[in-house]
Amino acid sequence: MTAVHSTKISEKITFDDDKVIFKRTHDASHMLEDAKFSREHSPNAFASDYKLVGHVDMALLGNWLREAGVQWSDTQAVKDVIKRKMMSNEFSALRVWKGSY
Repeated sequence: MTAVHSTKISEKITFDDDKVIFKRTHDASHMLEDAKFSREHSPNAFASDYKLVGHVDMALLGNWLREAGVQWSDTQAVKDVIKRKMMSNEFSALRVWKGSY
């Protein structure tokens, strides 16, 4: 069994007029380490049915979905957001498999 650790470093709550603002800070270094390890050890063989595309923390995915205006329950839209972000150069360090899908 694997222990799940929170990546949250801090959380700051502020009040602005009638709004409550939550600012959460997360440590993303584990995603980079996991992706690096997987690139070195993952069996992403040519013509294999199984491909490990990358590692994305749920907090980061939540931010991506908020930016795109996508609900968690919209499965196809979530897949599209993940695909678009993982194929971008901005998040290439999180990718394990370098092919396209």
